[in-house]
Amino acid sequence: MKKSQLFVVALIAALIVVFFAYDLDRYFTLDFFRSQQAAIDAHVKSNSVQAGLVFFLVYVAVTALSLPGAALMTLVGGAIFGLLWGTVIVSFASTIGATLAFLASRFLLRDWVQEKFGDKLKPINEGVAKEGAFYLFALRLVPVFPFVAINLLMGLTPIRTWTYAWVSQVGMLAGTVVYVYAGTQLGEFRISVGLLAAFTLLGIFPLIAKKALDAIKARKVYARWTRPARFDRNLVVIGAGSAGLVSAYIAAAVKAKVTLVEKHRMGGDCLNTGCVPSKALIKSARLLSQIRRGQEFGLKTAGADFDFAAVMERVRRVVRTVEPHDSVERYTGLGVECIQGEAKITTPWSVEVKNASGTRTLTTRAIVIAAGARPFVPPIPGIEKVDCLTSDTVWSLRQLPKRLLVLGGGPIGCELTQCFARFGAQVTQVEMLPRIMIREDPEISDMVMQRLRNESVNVLVNHKAMEFRVENGEKILVAEHSGRDVRIPFDQLLCAVGRIPNTKGYGLEELGIPVSRTRTVETNEYLQTIYPNIYACGDVAGPYQFTHTASHQAWYAAVNALFGRFRRFRADYSVIPWATFTDPEVARVGLNETEAKERKVPYEVTTYGLEHLDRAITDEEAHGVVKVLTVPGTDKVLGATIAGEHAGDLVVEYISAMRHGIGLNKILGTIHIYPTFAEANKFAAGVWKKAHTPQKLLRWFEKYHSWMRG
Repeated sequence: MKKSQLFVVALIAALIVVFFAYDLDRYFTLDFFRSQQAAIDAHVKSNSVQAGLVFFLVYVAVTALSLPGAALMTLVGGAIFGLLWGTVIVSFASTIGATLAFLASRFLLRDWVQEKFGDKLKPINEGVAKEGAFYLFALRLVPVFPFVAINLLMGLTPIRTWTYAWVSQVGMLAGTVVYVYAGTQLGEFRISVGLLAAFTLLGIFPLIAKKALDAIKARKVYARWTRPARFDRNLVVIGAGSAGLVSAYIAAAVKAKVTLVEKHRMGGDCLNTGCVPSKALIKSARLLSQIRRGQEFGLKTAGADFDFAAVMERVRRVVRTVEPHDSVERYTGLGVECIQGEAKITTPWSVEVKNASGTRTLTTRAIVIAAGARPFVPPIPGIEKVDCLTSDTVWSLRQLPKRLLVLGGGPIGCELTQCFARFGAQVTQVEMLPRIMIREDPEISDMVMQRLRNESVNVLVNHKAMEFRVENGEKILVAEHSGRDVRIPFDQLLCAVGRIPNTKGYGLEELGIPVSRTRTVETNEYLQTIYPNIYACGDVAGPYQFTHTASHQAWYAAVNALFGRFRRFRADYSVIPWATFTDPEVARVGLNETEAKERKVPYEVTTYGLEHLDRAITDEEAHGVVKVLTVPGTDKVLGATIAGEHAGDLVVEYISAMRHGIGLNKILGTIHIYPTFAEANKFAAGVWKKAHTPQKLLRWFEKYHSWMRG
């Protein structure tokens, strides 16, 4: 630290020590002011300029040193100087004091903080550099965050001093007026209508300020657009996947006029290329696997002939059976106008739709973007030469590949890997990370990996795909492993390395709606984009890419879009479950142990092995685990992971427990039908209970029972 910095630190420390050592804080109490009110009033009347100057300087010193008492001084300023001069004195004194505190923080700490934490603070610095004045104005206008903290923390950012000063002056003015007015009433020391009104205004001021701030921000983003005098619709929804369907359904249910635009097929990925076809394929593959295990069930011989093309036709039949649930006919019957075509947002209140019939423009009060996501195909050299399949296109297969290469070890990759291996393909799964299913705990992902290997899958972890080649008609992947090249021959490639949101081609760029680093549409906690009447939900908004979270978000998007002027709801992500439908099935909700360690969340682990469960034994599925994380010393559930038969169904009990605050004691005290897999949850709670048995009390019980026996 430089000498000049040491001097400033010493000066500030000395002044603070003097303040507390001489008990100067006693002068900053309401009792002191009451006792001295008459003398203060007399002095102000006879020496108004001198009194005002002294008060001004003391206020500057208090705020500059971040000492307690500024709020009381604001009230006192109103009581002794009146509304006009009290507001003038306090407004300028508070701004000067805040700026001095800001400069001190910047002089002493900014370089050190930026040097040490610059990488982590980069997004904040970029945001402040771009819209620092607006962020500061928001903080000043809504006095929930302590002004002392704002002064010190903003000094660590790149915001300019002049900008900080004038924005603080303007931003604090409204709150200052309210406080000073309250002080003018306080000076009378009696309950008055004016005093009650002032304190009521103090209470609701943050809400009023927030509304005003929202209006200012909206005015800014809407400035270049002309708002229609009237609207043809209440809501236009772009995309008819899970999020879009639910949004439209809710709008129609509350009798809003809603239009749903889809350029491909109703039902989106879930119905056509995702959840429904994959689970149909998994069922067929699982049945084939169980038949091959016939001897485990006491059958001397068991086998099955199958036609892969027939299996894939069954998948299509299942999709067609479910289709009416998401059809145009059904939603038209519910009151939704369904249009097939390409949508493009042209203004915040209009959507242009192109189809074979031509182009039409729809005007609407609100828009919900539910454009979904698509499989990501990485730009690996040569991949365009090998006819890459994805989770969207794999359903066109009618001939089983002899040698299938699956790129990716996430949920989609693992599910499809196991399916094709069970149908008889020689499957090689390549994952660049140290293990598959990286979001799960190591022992869980290892459990799945061992099962895949037992079913003849060649699982290659720590293998990074570098290049695809075609040599003498044979397709080859060159992967790097431990610093050397590994050649992997294959007949068909299935790429399952993740999905990316659909954010291009429908007007986001033209309207300036930003996209995040994860390529999702940026939204706030209400799922609003930078335009308050345009919302986004589902895969295109993130942070999760599950059908059930898309539907969950859709409720918030639709309700906020239609009724936000009265009340808005923050999207709730507190309890998000998911499942991977491999064998063993893996389901979880909340934290797992890996995440708890990363976030440094204290936890206790309780596990129950399914090899002990009667129903699992009878079904020849005695493998897997129930793993529950709880708050140390309590039965409150932080998260649960289940690996085993029916895991996706079993985890629902923990979802409910977390959502409604039910602990393991309540689960233990609930009757579970015997014999079912659901008993595993009760037995896991029993393991927790046993680990928390009050040993001292049991020793007393032992003595009591011994005494009772004589």
